[in-house]
Amino acid sequence: MTIDLTLLPRVAHRGQEITAPRLRGLLALLAGDLRTGCGTERLVAGLWPDELPERPAKAVQVLVSRARAQLGADVIAGTPTGYRLTFAEDQVDSSALLLHAAASADRARAGDHAGSLAAAEAGLALWEGTPDEAYDTDDPVAALRTERAPVRGTLIRARALALARLGRHAEAAGPLTAAASEHPRDEEVLVELLRVEAVTAGPSAALMRYEAYRRDLRETLGTDPGAGLKAVQRELLRGEAPVVRHGVPHEPNPLLGRDEDIAAVRRLLSASRAVNVVGPGGLGKTRLAHAVSRRAEQRVVYFVPLAGVTADEDVAAEVASALGAGEGRAGALSGHASADPVSGILGVLGSGPALLVLDNCEQVIRGAADLVQALVSSSKDLRVLATSRAPLGLTSEAVYALPELGLDTSVELLTQRARAARPGVELPPDAVAGLCRHLDGLPLAVELAAVRVRALSVPEIARRLGDRFALLRGGARDVPERHRTLHAVVDWSWNLLDEDARAALRTLSVFPGGFSAEAAEHVFGEDALFLLEQLADQSLLTVSDTPAGVRFRMLETVREFSASRRAEAGEDEEAVGRFLAWARDFGVAYHDWIFGSEPSPSSRLRSGREGPIAARERVRAEQDNLVPALRHALARTDGPTAAALTAVLAALWSTGSDYPRLTALAADTGPPLSHYHPEPEYVEVARAAAVLCTASLFMGYGPHVVRQLVTLRRLPPAPPDTLVGATAVVLSAVPEMLPPDYEVLRKLCDSEQPLLAGVAECVATYVWEYEHDIDRALASARRIITVLAPVDNPFLQVMGYARLGELCLKTEQGEAAYGYLKACSRRCRGSAASTTSSASAGASPSPACSAAIPMRPSTGCGRRRATTPGTSPGSRRWGRRRWR
Repeated sequence: MTIDLTLLPRVAHRGQEITAPRLRGLLALLAGDLRTGCGTERLVAGLWPDELPERPAKAVQVLVSRARAQLGADVIAGTPTGYRLTFAEDQVDSSALLLHAAASADRARAGDHAGSLAAAEAGLALWEGTPDEAYDTDDPVAALRTERAPVRGTLIRARALALARLGRHAEAAGPLTAAASEHPRDEEVLVELLRVEAVTAGPSAALMRYEAYRRDLRETLGTDPGAGLKAVQRELLRGEAPVVRHGVPHEPNPLLGRDEDIAAVRRLLSASRAVNVVGPGGLGKTRLAHAVSRRAEQRVVYFVPLAGVTADEDVAAEVASALGAGEGRAGALSGHASADPVSGILGVLGSGPALLVLDNCEQVIRGAADLVQALVSSSKDLRVLATSRAPLGLTSEAVYALPELGLDTSVELLTQRARAARPGVELPPDAVAGLCRHLDGLPLAVELAAVRVRALSVPEIARRLGDRFALLRGGARDVPERHRTLHAVVDWSWNLLDEDARAALRTLSVFPGGFSAEAAEHVFGEDALFLLEQLADQSLLTVSDTPAGVRFRMLETVREFSASRRAEAGEDEEAVGRFLAWARDFGVAYHDWIFGSEPSPSSRLRSGREGPIAARERVRAEQDNLVPALRHALARTDGPTAAALTAVLAALWSTGSDYPRLTALAADTGPPLSHYHPEPEYVEVARAAAVLCTASLFMGYGPHVVRQLVTLRRLPPAPPDTLVGATAVVLSAVPEMLPPDYEVLRKLCDSEQPLLAGVAECVATYVWEYEHDIDRALASARRIITVLAPVDNPFLQVMGYARLGELCLKTEQGEAAYGYLKACSRRCRGSAASTTSSASAGASPSPACSAAIPMRPSTGCGRRRATTPGTSPGSRRWGRRRWR
């Protein structure tokens, strides 16, 4: 819903404020009834209440013309008797307010209290900022606001009722009390108020309010309360157990960004006997459990922290003691109390619905699991909510993985806590958002960072975040010791791991971009899956489904902690070596993915071979690992790994048209690869890297291409029966493609090898275009399609149609260009489709076409001047930063 015309908080059309008094009055009068509008006589009376103009109808007509000139000719339409606005009801705030009120009431009648709440809050948001002072009834805008003011009261009432019916008693108490004071005979409000007071203040307070209302009603009207109120009174008088919230503290400050999580956990509790909220330390599991406990539908709730329990066998006794059922309770010495802690716990909880919350179970998982199993098997109405960094492993358990805070919530939290720490602190929005992006969405990390504003600015905090464990310390005194520093939070989980899992975490921290199960198996062998399960169970790894398959990720906090432990153990060299071995094998496996064809589903199942689209997803998923791996390979002069990763990354960035990053990569890897003499098994890997880098540098965005050509021409020749081989032949011949005859190019175009002829014709299209022979360029582009028709490669098929479309656009053959580009689009599938948009701009969807683009006879085999800022031949330093 988009509000185009606002009249309540201010008078504005599409954000532009309207200040002319009579124009404001005209809009207010017409907004009074959008459907029928307003007659001319009513407009005259409302706009000129004191003195009529000489020609009233003409004056209205002039005012309407002014409105149309300022707001748009179609904003006001004429009617048989006057004028009306052309907006829909949901485009004008005064009418949308009525729609929200009606929707809230309808949804409440249907039992959709969440929908009723949403509609009421949307309506109240429209009223926000509307002046509260007494209105001048001669002002049409003020009169309209006065007319709509009762609707605001209706929405406030609807919101209060919805909050109460959703079980959000603490939030509903104040609005319901205010509504009952304003309308003391509104028994629907009183029913919900009694129920809310029974929960928040106790049944006796609710009964006292009922009795006071009953007496007043009898004395003033001689009647009794309605059936609904009497039913609530009977419920309270039946002697139901009072609300018990043992060990559940009130919130010290608002809990931000967790409403959906609270609702999700409550839904799980209504369907499952045991619910376990899991997640890494510092994520706010305890705060969430407190919030769920306060809003629980069970009248009896006990909250028991287990962080101080270190032995599994002590769990039941600790819980019994917290509930007053331990050895020190009344009756224990006299022999009337059971020595079994489980029986004692059940005796305190009673036979009715109850909720037991066990907080911080991860260090006593087995003891907590045994207790939960015994309790839920002995009491049909008991629910157990646990918080832990690991699942309990019970069939009765529903696990809720608590997500990290979103960026907006992190920014809001940091802003609140920073202003609490230093009220006058400057909080530049961009700097705050940038800082929060590096805090993993952990509320604890955000709060610890916010505290540092007492001595540092936000940019200074961000700069010091490289040593986050030294920076993020010194938490509040009213939080547990294990939450006073970020280091203590991670160390708590680290100490729960066995040595094999710790060693795995140290090694896996070398992967900055997450990793797949296959990568872990490459590093650890057949034990990898078992180790991954252990780490994921302790919430030290997060698991997510991606287009490239299941991937594992560490929070940056966990990764930095593990990396520091790796350095302390002297394992950096070994870990980087394993990382490079994986990266080399990955690069070799995917070095030519861009040159492949898309297999049919049946052949893919038979061969297990991926097509270029699926391969691109895998490469994209690993990009953040491959870049640092290449940096390590160059530092170690590891030629095979550098060649393989150069080929993979160059292919990825060429299909994404990321030419500055691509040419910077080619510039930085050119010198080391030109001195690399590949072993036989790496020759084709090195050829693919040289082809892609040579093609990218021929684009003209970077340094000289000589080193890449030297590398390419030094490799053993390969037959042009593959796209890599054909492109290599064409690129190697570029120095001999000289005007005016271009004899070498002509011979390549006449080749009987379809791949060789197709790539050469692509080059020729640019040569002939530069020579102003467009007809010849078009003929070469059409021949690309002809000679490459038998070749099953989506990028090659795209290449010919894209080039034809580009040439037709340049010669103003729009209809033909549309047809070719549409054919190009049909041949693009999945991620390859993104390359079609660059065709009309001269960018290429394939490496072969990329190689052809810069061919300019005036410079022989040379380069065009760089046209992208910062990518000139002298910008090597900038380029190095770009790809890294």
